[in-house]
Amino acid sequence: MNAISPNRRPMNVRLATPRGFCAGVDRAIQIVERAIEKFGAPVYVRHEIVHNKHVVERLKVMGAVFVKELDECPDDRPVVFSAHGVPKSVPAAAGARQMLYLDATCPLVSKVHVEAERHHAAGRHILLIGHAGHPEVVGTMGQLPDGAITLVETVEDAQTVQRPGNAPLAYATQTTLSMDDTAEILSVLKARFPELPDPHKEDICYATTNRQEAVKGLADGSDLVLVVGSPNSSNSVRLVEVALRAGAADARLVDDASHVDWSWFDGVSTVGITAGASAPEPLIQALIEAIRERFDVTMIDDPGERETVTFKLPRVLA
Repeated sequence: MNAISPNRRPMNVRLATPRGFCAGVDRAIQIVERAIEKFGAPVYVRHEIVHNKHVVERLKVMGAVFVKELDECPDDRPVVFSAHGVPKSVPAAAGARQMLYLDATCPLVSKVHVEAERHHAAGRHILLIGHAGHPEVVGTMGQLPDGAITLVETVEDAQTVQRPGNAPLAYATQTTLSMDDTAEILSVLKARFPELPDPHKEDICYATTNRQEAVKGLADGSDLVLVVGSPNSSNSVRLVEVALRAGAADARLVDDASHVDWSWFDGVSTVGITAGASAPEPLIQALIEAIRERFDVTMIDDPGERETVTFKLPRVLA
């Protein structure tokens, strides 16, 4: 870390709107918090409730126990399924054990699950655009029998994927992808398979779309863009990629202010700040304060989409 200079030079700090928590993340965290309040600790959570280490650590202190698989949970304590969704086999196993389980799957992810089931029921084979191993992709593929979905990760995959037999095709997407990358993959798929239908609504969620549009505006005129978010957060990583593609001279992902290398600010007069959908606002404010300690800051709030979406909690917690 560089020493703090007593002669602080000017620094414009542009703050993206919207940034940070989305409605699905907020709902998932509330489910864990309220479950602890109602049922007492410990409450078990299968996988990280959202992909942010600060959120996970705070919930651990409150009494949440994070596990990788359901068999690590006792029968007599509540278990919460993460916002990314789970394969159908997971609630089925919990039900067979008569466990109390709470599903914190984002409703927009659940919408993709419903669409996948609808396509399967109509006899269509599904091409799923997403990243292998991501919990959301694992959950979506786990809604249907093996072989019902083919994963398409890249343009190269789109150029070579084969239709299984004579099956009609449909597609779905992971909700946290880059809009531009997804559009490129879809363009290739639809050129090869013209019968692919347009989606009723884009699977990429409103929060991902809004944050990517905001960071494109932020990148224009910013010498450096800092994205607050954890490395395993897909939507946060995509924001860095989108910023660079949109023309930012430099863009970095930081878990929090302690991860900033202040040499990144050499030659920088304007820094843009945003955050992934699972990053809490206090982390953003702490980053701004760390910049204030080192520079003479002028704050600029970028205009952007104002989000008013909210999702209901499960009835047992409402």
